[in-house]
Amino acid sequence: MASKLTFTTVAVLGIALAGGTAWWLQSRPHAPTPITGAAGGPGKGSAAGAPRVVGVEVAKVTVQSLRDDAEAVGSLRARQSVMLRPEQVGRISALNFKDGGPVRQGQILVQFDDQLQRAEVQQMQAQLAIAQASFKRNQELVAANFVAQQTLDTSAANLQVAQAQLALAQARLARMAVRAPFDGTAGIRLVNVGDYVKDGADLVALEDARQMLVDYRLPERFGGKVKPGQSVELTLDALPGQSFQAVVEAVEPLLDANGRSLGVRALLKRSGQGAGHGAPLRSGMFARVTTVFSVNDAALVVPEEAIVPQRGRQFVIKVVAPLAGAGLPPDVSFVSQRQEVKLGVRRAGKVEIVAGVAAGDTVVVAGQQRLQKDGSPLRVVEPGRGAAAQAARPAASAASR
Repeated sequence: MASKLTFTTVAVLGIALAGGTAWWLQSRPHAPTPITGAAGGPGKGSAAGAPRVVGVEVAKVTVQSLRDDAEAVGSLRARQSVMLRPEQVGRISALNFKDGGPVRQGQILVQFDDQLQRAEVQQMQAQLAIAQASFKRNQELVAANFVAQQTLDTSAANLQVAQAQLALAQARLARMAVRAPFDGTAGIRLVNVGDYVKDGADLVALEDARQMLVDYRLPERFGGKVKPGQSVELTLDALPGQSFQAVVEAVEPLLDANGRSLGVRALLKRSGQGAGHGAPLRSGMFARVTTVFSVNDAALVVPEEAIVPQRGRQFVIKVVAPLAGAGLPPDVSFVSQRQEVKLGVRRAGKVEIVAGVAAGDTVVVAGQQRLQKDGSPLRVVEPGRGAAAQAARPAASAASR
C-alpha cells in the first residue's frame, strides 16, 4: 500500500515539473531576429532611422468607353393579341378561317345560327313601316285641322320607339357573327361547327406579330434610371447567334409589392439584326434583356483591386514623386498618396472613377495594407513577382538545409 502511494506521488510531481518547464520555455523572452535580404545581409531600409521601402503592384488610370446597363429576363408578346369570345349564346353554323392562317380586319371568323335574330329584324322593320305611315297620315290630318296636335305627337313617339326596336334587333343580329378586330394570324380553333357555346367561351386566338413587344422587370433601384426611349438589347434562347434591338416604350408607374420590381415594356425594331432575315418571333419566347441607361465614351477606369474602402468612403493610393527635402534615400523614386474618389459604374473587374483622379495617374492595386501613411516610400514590382519571391524563399531555405 505504501509503495502504491509513493508511485502516485512521484507521478504527480513529475507531471507538475514537466508542465512548469514547458511554460517557462514558451514564456521566456526571445532575441530579435534580424531582417535579411535575399543575399542574407540587412535588407533595404533596415538601417537605423531609414524608412522601409514597400514593393507594390500598380496600374494606370485608363480612358475607355463604359456603358451603364442592367440585365433582366422577359417574354415576347405580340403588339396586338386577343382571344375571341362571343357575346351571345348560340350554336356555331360556320367557321370562316383556317387554323394558323391570315385574316383581315372585319372578316367574319365565327358565324352563329341567327335565324331568330333575322326574324326579329324583319318584324321590327314591319312595325317601323306602320309607324312611319301613321305618322305621315296624322301630319296631313293635323294640317287640315281634322285631328288634334296630341295625336301627331303620339305618332311621332311611336315612330321613335319602332326605330329603337329595329336598332336593337339589328345589334342582336350583328352579335351573332364574331369578326376580326384587326389584321393578323388566327390560332388553332377551340370549337367546331355545330357546337353550342355560351357567352364568353374561348373560340380562337388572334395575333398581329408584325410588331413585337418584350415585357420584363427590373429591381426598384433602377426606377430612377429607366425611361421611355432608352435602348434595349436582347437575345433569345430559341434563336442563338442572333441579337435584336428594342426601345423602351412604357414603364409601369407602380412597383410590385411582392418582389419590389418595376415592370418595363419595350418595342422591338423589326429592321434590327435577325429580324431582317425573317426570324420567326413568337409570343411567349424567353428573352435575355439588357437595358442601356447611358454610355460614357471617356470614362476613367481602374481595376477594382485599387479601391480601398474606409469608414463608408472610397480611396485609392496614388503613386507620386517624393517632395524635395522629404529626407528620403536617393534611391527612393516614388511615395504613396491616399486620394478619396467617387465611384461610378462597375463592369468586368473595372470600376469607373467619377472624381479624384486623372487619366494617366498611377494607383496601387496590390500591397495597400503595408502603406500605413501618406509619403511612404515604395517601389514598383511586376504583377505576381512579389508573391513568387516570397514562395521561393522557404524553398531555398529548405534546400540549403
